[in-house]
Amino acid sequence: MFDFLDLERYDLFGVFWTTIQLTVYSAIGSLIWGTILAGMRVSPVPIMRGFATVYVNLLRNTPLTLIIVFCSLGLNQTLGVTMFTDGDPEPTNFRLAVLGFIVYTATFVCEAIRSGINTVPVGQAEAARAIGLPFTQVLGTIVLPQAFRAVIAPLANVLIALTKNTTVAAAIGVAEASLLMKEMIENEAQTIPIALVFAFGFIILTLPMGLFLGWVANRMAVKR
Repeated sequence: MFDFLDLERYDLFGVFWTTIQLTVYSAIGSLIWGTILAGMRVSPVPIMRGFATVYVNLLRNTPLTLIIVFCSLGLNQTLGVTMFTDGDPEPTNFRLAVLGFIVYTATFVCEAIRSGINTVPVGQAEAARAIGLPFTQVLGTIVLPQAFRAVIAPLANVLIALTKNTTVAAAIGVAEASLLMKEMIENEAQTIPIALVFAFGFIILTLPMGLFLGWVANRMAVKR
């Protein structure tokens, strides 16, 4: 079945490398922004809680494709945002896609971390506040370390979903896996073999990741 495909004509490794880069940069940004949002959602400051609640509920219920297209059409073409590039559209679209993924995925990271925060006994935070620690220290030194250990598995699911969601970047012309798959189907007219090739590629990316993070989650689980 695969004999009909001239795979050497196409840069399969290059597009999957772009997919990996999208995943890594977006995952790092989402973890940072999602953690900040989670801290805001449990903050004693009403304005911060309100902002984080509205942000999470609004963005996670917005289609990812719409967010990515807005980053390109709204930020780049309308407002002229180039994301620190010299105007070359290819790196600009890549960075705008990363921005869109961070904005969207951070909402799921936030909710995962917030669920972990809820597993930490309330008495520990109360004891820390009783000895005079401010909210930021209580959150950073006592609550979050335990919360992260409790939510490694949910965060792994978010990371796997992010890896698959990177295909949406093709909507603004980022040369990742799904864009090449579309081109190959148009050129080769072999839908099923090409789809199997790319499905196998994503399995190679996500399956080891899920198994490894599942193992880490079991090793790091909080024993109660």
